[in-house]
Amino acid sequence: MQRMKEDKAILLDRPIVMVGLMGAGKTSVGRALARKLGVPFVDSDKEIESAAGCSVVDIFSLYGEPEFRRVEQKIIERLLETAPVGKVISTGEGAFITPAVREMVLKKAVTVWLKADLDLLVKRTNFRNTRPQLLHADSRKILAQLINERYDIYSQANITVETKDESLRKTLDKVDFALKQYLKNTNKNNL
Repeated sequence: MQRMKEDKAILLDRPIVMVGLMGAGKTSVGRALARKLGVPFVDSDKEIESAAGCSVVDIFSLYGEPEFRRVEQKIIERLLETAPVGKVISTGEGAFITPAVREMVLKKAVTVWLKADLDLLVKRTNFRNTRPQLLHADSRKILAQLINERYDIYSQANITVETKDESLRKTLDKVDFALKQYLKNTNKNNL
C-alpha cells in the first residue's frame, strides 16, 4: 500500500500525456488512468473546441490544418503550465507529430504512446464522423499511411504500450504497469 502511494505521489509531479493515432484509445484509457490515479483528465481536442466555439471537424474545414495545429500547440502549452500539475492529458493524433509540441511534452510530461495495429484502428474509427482526415476517404488507406509516417515519431514517447482488441481494464493495467516500471527506472537513474 505504501509503495502505491509513493508511485502516485511521483506521478503527480508532472502530467501524463497520451499520444497515438485516432482509435488507439487515448481518451478512454487516459480517462480511466486519471480516475485510477485520482487526478484530473483533460482531452486537448475538447479544450480546442471549447476555445474555438466549434468542432475540430469545423476548424479543419473552415481554417485548415495549419491553423488547427497552431491553436493545438497553444492549448497543450496552457494545459502543461496550469495547475494542477498532476493530470492526464489526451492529445489529438497529430499533436505529438508537431516538433514544437513534441519537444514541449517530452520536456514537461511523461508521454505514453498507445500503439495499435491497423485492423484495430480501422475497427475503432469506422462509423464515426469526428475524424476530419477520415471523412469521405478510405480509412484503411489513410490509417496505413499515417502508421508509415508517424510510428517512428511516436516511438520517441517515454513509454510504449501495445493495445489490442481487449478490455479497457486490461489496457489500463498494461499502462499502469509500464508507468510504474518507467518511474522506478527513472528514479533509480536520478539517485
